[in-house]
Formats: sequence, structure tokens, C-alpha cells
Amino acid sequence: MRVNLHIATILVVLLIHGALHSTSGDGEEFRGDYSKLSGIIIPGFASTQLRAWSFLDCPYSPLDFNPLDLVWLDSTKLLSAVNCWLKCMLLDPYNQTDHPECKSRPDSGLSAITELDPGYITGPLSSVWKEWVKWCIEFGIEANAIIAVPYDWRLSPSMLEERDLYFHRLKLTFETALKLRGGPSLVFAHSLGNNVFRYFLEWLKLEIAPKHYNQWLDEHIHAYFAVGAPLLGAIETVKGTFFGNTFGLPVSEGTSRLMFNSFGSSLWMMPFSKYCRADNSYFRHFAGGFRKGHHTYQCEEQEFRLNYSGWPTNVVNIEIPSIRGFDAYPSVTELAQTNLSSMECGLPTQLSFSAREISDGTLFNAIEDYDPDSKRLLYQLKKLYHDDPVLNPLTPWDRPPIKNVFCIYGVDLRTEVGYYFAPSGKPYPDNWITTDVIYELEGSLYSRSGNLVEGNPGAASGDETVPYNSLSLCKNWLGPKVNITRAPQSDHDGSDVQVDLNVEHQHEVDIVPNMTRSPRVKYITYYEDSESIPGKRTAVWELDKANHRNIVRVPALMRELWLQMWHDIHPNAKSKFVTKAKRGPLRDEDCYWDYGKARCAWPEYCEYRYLFGDVHLGQSCRLKNSSADALLNYL
Repeated sequence: MRVNLHIATILVVLLIHGALHSTSGDGEEFRGDYSKLSGIIIPGFASTQLRAWSFLDCPYSPLDFNPLDLVWLDSTKLLSAVNCWLKCMLLDPYNQTDHPECKSRPDSGLSAITELDPGYITGPLSSVWKEWVKWCIEFGIEANAIIAVPYDWRLSPSMLEERDLYFHRLKLTFETALKLRGGPSLVFAHSLGNNVFRYFLEWLKLEIAPKHYNQWLDEHIHAYFAVGAPLLGAIETVKGTFFGNTFGLPVSEGTSRLMFNSFGSSLWMMPFSKYCRADNSYFRHFAGGFRKGHHTYQCEEQEFRLNYSGWPTNVVNIEIPSIRGFDAYPSVTELAQTNLSSMECGLPTQLSFSAREISDGTLFNAIEDYDPDSKRLLYQLKKLYHDDPVLNPLTPWDRPPIKNVFCIYGVDLRTEVGYYFAPSGKPYPDNWITTDVIYELEGSLYSRSGNLVEGNPGAASGDETVPYNSLSLCKNWLGPKVNITRAPQSDHDGSDVQVDLNVEHQHEVDIVPNMTRSPRVKYITYYEDSESIPGKRTAVWELDKANHRNIVRVPALMRELWLQMWHDIHPNAKSKFVTKAKRGPLRDEDCYWDYGKARCAWPEYCEYRYLFGDVHLGQSCRLKNSSADALLNYL
């Protein structure tokens, strides 16, 4: 898992209160305006600053750790005192407690999520939600309406609640925001944040009386935007367990592996089968059969009839040594003292593992004799996930019981879908090497050398981090009739918009639009359904070439979210979804100089208006009217 996944693994719950066609507590339908908008941002894996909560003296370094010092991410202390830094980051892999000499806790407030390592150079490189906050401010959201609720992204979901009461506090945050702003909320989740939100919805079932559960959701949450959701997991998590994740930082893979595998959350995004489910903890609880550790795990017939557990190929192919003449993970000294020539020659055995065989622990059982981390991973897998009293997160998702659900992700980037591992001959933690990688790209599978590989590729490829089959599982949430629209991501006049209404959709079958595309244009493809579930809307948005981490900063996505939001809050909106007929500039920054025509582009929206300090022609192109007036074109 590269920094793409971790920093991008962010749940944002943007509570846009009262801004929707909902009913207030007194039963009256209310029409939103900006005064009723508020947002709660909940970041995901590696996307919240962690601060020291201990005194730690660092020998041979002028920089010590004191309470409230930045730990994640302080690149200066990482470079000068890496051993001290690791003590503040590591958790005990069995009980998830802090290192005896140092503990870290998540920071609070918006500053905890906007830039992980503030600074003139490091700030822009570690920026996460800074651009999103700027958009909120530019469109008039008040300062007290944007609330960040960070959490310790190193912990598994059950430990988040056990140690920090995180889901209790999240529930209170929703209820406080409703009280403060007067309306329901819009949830915006990115990457691992979707897993957090899913767990919250299941946890909520055990906190609220069954007859009041749906009522609570309707009152507090109007819509859910799931962006880059790893609905079947992400295989870069597997690579992280074998090699760690350096996060782009100057630490070795072995060191990062020790750190990564100490986190209980490292298994939260493991790939799993789309055909296997666990029993429902909710109904088991009320039936009197709720006993921790007694879960039923059942797979449909397709799991054994079809290959790869609904994935493009086997996720892991690994060589197991056939010689056991010495310890499977020896020290350097043991290797030097071993007479290798006296050993019996033999070829290694190659084993292949599907997504199901990874999530159920079969892979780690098979290599337990060859890797010391396997025992720790098996322990975490069983205790923190398979035996979780609320939910086994390594099971397929159903559509959340929320009024409006929007599933958004990037497509058609080269994405890893399978690995070939082999022993490296080096001591632990560097005891494995990658011999080959299988990629998906625009409907085909390739090896690292560029050769075509057999398998079950999807109609498109993923977002460079999460494979397409995992991202697009939410298409199963659509009904039997779907309206499909494809439009350019950039501002356009509508000439390249394609629409296909009432397309037949079979459950568990991907929808592939019969539409053309220009090779030089990036499109958004919208799949929309407002009929199959009375009173509910479901939509899927696919953004061409949108990278997993950076999708939350893609201007086209932020524009579409604001337009959909504006459409929902406006009393004169007539359609179920915002029109896609045309897109024009919404902000001064969207206006630019057209050198070919020697004028500002989009003359119906923009005009040349010089202000002191402008240094080039494009800066002097500004909107003719306010952004609010521009939004009126999209009702």
C-alpha cells in the first residue's frame, strides 16, 4: 500500500444540515440555504495528525518528544530520531496498547486533517483536505459549520470503540449537529472512511431500538457519498503485510513492515470474496444467540464454481521452500554457518490464494512456518475481525439504508490485482521478494513485463490503488432500470453529452454503457436510479483517470458535489438529479484567458476585469455574476 491508499483512506462526513428536501422535527418541510449547511470531516488511515502524549528522551539526538509534539507526521524528527519516532508509532500487535515508553493520540480540529506535515515545502506535499475546506469557505460555509472528528487510524474498529468510545462520540456529533443546524446530514466518505462509516451503521443497530433505527437515519443523514470505497478490499494491504508501507518516507521496508503489522487496522482493507458472508450479528443478538467467537461463515455456490472469488485473478501466488534443513527465517549468523551444499536439492512449491483464502486466514496458515508475522496476523484476524461482536468487516456490503446514496470512484488507471512472492534468503523482516505483479488496465490483465495474463478482468480498471471489481460493487445497489449519462469532466457546452435512458440492469452483472469516447477527453459516467426503491435515490459516478488519493481534490468532483447539493437544497428543483446538459465556470478560478480568441473563455459566464495585483491575463478573467447566480443554471 502506497501513500495513495493510506493518506487517501479518509472518511469524511460532511453534514450538510437542513440543506435538503427533508422534514424538520415539527414535520414541516424545510428549504435549505447556506446558513443551514454544516460538515463533519472524519479522516481515514494515515490521514490524521498524531501527537505525542508522553515524555521521551531520544539519545544521540537534540530532538526529544514532549507531550503534544507532532509524531505523525514530523519529517524532521523522523530523520533525526527514527528509533524514538517508531516507539511513538508502534502498537502491541496482540492487545493494541502503546509502547511502554511513548504513546500517541490523534490531534483535533481542522488543522489535524488539512496538512499532515505543515511547512513551506512539506505542507503542500502532505495536503489532504485543505482544498476541500477552501471550497467550503468560498461557497459561504461558516467556520463553525465544518467540524473535524479525527480518530486513531492505527486501531481496528472494535478497539476504536473500546479505547476511545469513538462511535459513541460520532453518534453524539450527528445529534449535536442536527440540534445546532436544524436538519439532516450529508455523509462524504473516502476510501477506508467508508469502512468506518459502514461499521458505525452496524454499531448503531445495537444502540438504538430496532423500530427507531431507520427513523434515526432519516432524521440525521440525508445522503451518503462513498468515494473510492474499497467495497471488496484492496490488495495493496496484502503487500503491506509482506513488505510494509514506507508512506514515501525515508524508512526501510523492513522497518515499515514491523510498524504496519503492529496496527490492528492493517487488516481492515484485506481483499475478500463477494460470495461469502457471515451471520448477522444484529438478528443473532436479539434472538439470544449472540456469543462472541461463534460466527457462521457461509459461501454461495458461485465461490466454488467460479474462479478467483469474484476478483480478476488469484491475489497471491507464493513460493514455499521445499527444504527445511534450517530455520525458515534464520538470522544472518545462522545462514553463514549453514553448509548449503550438504542440503538436498529441491524445487520450491508455488501456492495460489484467492481473496477468500486471504480473508479467512488460509494464506497466513500456509506460510506460518516461514514467516513470524503470520501468527500475529492470524491472531488479529480472528480476534479483531472474524470475532468482532458488531460486524465482520471482511464481508460484502449491501446498500446502506439511507435515503440517497452516491458511489463515486476513478477508473482506467493501471492497478495492481495480483502478486508473485518468493523467499529472499534474507532474515526477517526482509525475508520476501516480489517476483512479479499482475496489473489491470482498461479491460485487460498484464504482468510486470507487459505480457497478457489470463483471468477475469472487468470492463475497466481501477483507480491505481483499489481494483475495479472492488470499487464497482456498488453497481449492485442500482435497480433494474438505470439512466446513464456520459459527459466531459471539464466545462462543456453539452455537445459531447451522451444519454441512455432505462437501461436494463441485472443484479450481480456489471453495467457497461454502449457509448463512445474521445481519446483526449476525460469523462464522468453517471448511473442513476430513483425508481427501484420508493423514496430513495442511488447513483454511481465513474471518473476517468481519477487517482485514488487525489480524487477528493479533483475540481470536477468538487464541482459535481456542489451542484448536486445546490440542486437538493433548492425549492425549485424539478428533477431527481442535477442536470448534466452543460457545465460552466462556478468560481473566478474557473475562468481563464483564451489566447486563440484573445478574450476570456466562456464569455457568457466570464469577463475581463483587472484588479490590482493580477500578473497575467488569466487572473483578470472573472465571473460576470456571483457563484450563487451561476448555480441557478443547474436547477
